[in-house]
Amino acid sequence: MSRDAASRPARERLLDAAGELFYESGIAATGVDAVLARARVSPATLYAHFSGKDGLVAANLERRFRQWRDVWDEVLDERTDPVDRLLSVFDAVVRYRAVEGNRRGCAFLAAAVELPPGHPGRQWLAADSRLLTERLHDLAEAAGAGDPTGIADGLLALYDGALARLARQAATPGLDTGDPLHRARRMAADWLAGRVPPGRPSG
Repeated sequence: MSRDAASRPARERLLDAAGELFYESGIAATGVDAVLARARVSPATLYAHFSGKDGLVAANLERRFRQWRDVWDEVLDERTDPVDRLLSVFDAVVRYRAVEGNRRGCAFLAAAVELPPGHPGRQWLAADSRLLTERLHDLAEAAGAGDPTGIADGLLALYDGALARLARQAATPGLDTGDPLHRARRMAADWLAGRVPPGRPSG
């Protein structure tokens, strides 16, 4: 850990360390001791900020959710064309991965497999699902699509497939079939043609 990183507040260091380790090794495989060692804090400091590992997991997912939402908001602010605004979900993931330096698939999809029912982190998995579903529905409706629910479902299928493919590539050395996000975006653009009226204002 650099001198600058070590000077950051303990809570931020814990979240940084947890985010890195959970993403690299998985939530279940990461022990609290590994997080404490990377963050350079004591167990008492951890429990002063979080209820334990489950609280740390939930706070990490909350932070990732808010960061991801902010990036998508930023990308949407740059788009005016209705189809581009629908496709912004793919552009936002590309930008988010560039900022975060992600090399694997979606942390939310991974956490969904690992977290048991009732885990406090699941509220942020649900928040991510609502954001994707509701925002894509609203963007499709604003674009004048006849079936906004169907448009949202179709885009989500391509989105989830691209993220799952990224995870598979990361887990399989030598498996490189191109960028799944760019490919999914092209497929989505082709699929939207004829389903979204051209030239309609996005407001």
